[in-house]
Amino acid sequence: MTARLLLLILTSVGMSSLAQIMLKFGMSKPGMQGPFDGAGPVALAFATNPFVVGGLALYGLGAMVWLAVLARIDVSVAYPFVGLGFILTMALGYWLFNEPLSTARVLGTLLIVSGVVLVARSA
Repeated sequence: MTARLLLLILTSVGMSSLAQIMLKFGMSKPGMQGPFDGAGPVALAFATNPFVVGGLALYGLGAMVWLAVLARIDVSVAYPFVGLGFILTMALGYWLFNEPLSTARVLGTLLIVSGVVLVARSA
């Protein structure tokens, strides 16, 4: 695996993780739960929230980078790297939203990292 390809993979995974954080931030804003309870059109609530729009846009850009990855490497090699997104998203959730980190979550995350390392070495 080349350094350029690894950078593309990490860019895509990073963009997807950051997109999830933006979406969470946007959906945590006051008034965003109301449309799900029938208090207005859901699509309008999404379209008028810059964090939701930005998160969706970043997620889409990350998907385009991922397509460039899939054009260059086997999906069986590339896809385990998506697991790194779980780690980044969990860490950002902890730091930005004070979400709890249990021992089970940390151990599960370490298992994901171990799997990614094994797959990357087999390529």
